[in-house]
Amino acid sequence: MVAEPPLARRALALAEAAGFDRSSITEVGRLLHVLAAGRGRSRVAEIGTGYGVGAAWIVAALAPTVPFFTVEPDAERAAAAAELFREDANVEVLRGDWHEVLPPLAPFDLLFYDGGGKQHPERDGEEVVALLVPGGLVVLDDLTPGRPGPDPVRAFWLGHPRLAATEVMTTPATAAIVAVRVL
Repeated sequence: MVAEPPLARRALALAEAAGFDRSSITEVGRLLHVLAAGRGRSRVAEIGTGYGVGAAWIVAALAPTVPFFTVEPDAERAAAAAELFREDANVEVLRGDWHEVLPPLAPFDLLFYDGGGKQHPERDGEEVVALLVPGGLVVLDDLTPGRPGPDPVRAFWLGHPRLAATEVMTTPATAAIVAVRVL
């Protein structure tokens, strides 16, 4: 089992002190850590920094020369995350709308899609897929297993013709989608 990196503990403490309760859970952090540690990562990003918990799990597994970009629209959260990563020259915390700041930095080998409208793939899904290099991974968390009725998020990501995707249980009550761009 992957131990919680000290950087992730510091990020979680920041989030808790701010009363922010939407940080990545430990199980998702472990998944991100394993995926980030994969061979050949050369450019990695995250949409939805929060206070940097997911980012910390990723950064702790990346080679020290791999650039990592994370985008947060909220000024307070972006500033706190920037302070958290201030000593890591390869981490860039960007404040703003990911639609504007990430495309010029793409393509990415790994993208954690943790905010910014992931519940509306009809609006943003194709733009996210376009951020990936062929063979690049995208991870979406905070899914509820067994959700009744139509589910546009799962339909888009699990059925997209340019992706090979699967749903992974992160706890008995939560799931994530991991997809690789094949075309």
